[in-house]
Amino acid sequence: MIHYNGVNHLAMTTGDMDRTIRFWRDLLGMRLVAGLGEPGYRHYFFEISERDLLAFFEWPDVEAVKEKEHGRPVKGPVAFDHVSFGVETEDDLYQLKDRLTAADIWISEIIDHGFIHSIYTFDPNGIPVEFSHSVEGIDIRKNTKMADKSPSAVTKEGPEQQPHIWPAVLEPTPRLEYRAYPGAGSELFHGKKQDEGSKA
Repeated sequence: MIHYNGVNHLAMTTGDMDRTIRFWRDLLGMRLVAGLGEPGYRHYFFEISERDLLAFFEWPDVEAVKEKEHGRPVKGPVAFDHVSFGVETEDDLYQLKDRLTAADIWISEIIDHGFIHSIYTFDPNGIPVEFSHSVEGIDIRKNTKMADKSPSAVTKEGPEQQPHIWPAVLEPTPRLEYRAYPGAGSELFHGKKQDEGSKA
């Protein structure tokens, strides 16, 4: 079984890295911990927590997206609705709300979702952002809940991974063949140049 330990990083885009840094580092307090760059390209990382990072690519022709209300249905191609960052305490929610209000940035009231309390806003790139605090004594990871009035057959199979749905791995990679190839960022720590064409 694979053991996940959080979101290593979320990769977003911006056309203005300085404005993005001002919002995420200076207003919200997420440390800027790494950065790569060359003309026409930047890739910077902000610390969300001890395990989780937020990354931004800056490309010159990127424009901020039109703000879309969090969770409102849309039509056509779409890959992303919003991102929610967890905070430790209810006080943290109010501190964020006060900071955003003082900066004259729109912020919702505190919303009670039953298992979390949340506030909603947008970053300078139009990215819909939520901040959430888990309600004391309620953990949907430990006590799963499903209130869909007409769940699909797949949903009714429950929360656990279903075996035999996907093909079994018949030839796992031998440990002696494990190899990581240099990519963007390796030069920060190993002195290696990235492969041409690779910026992931």
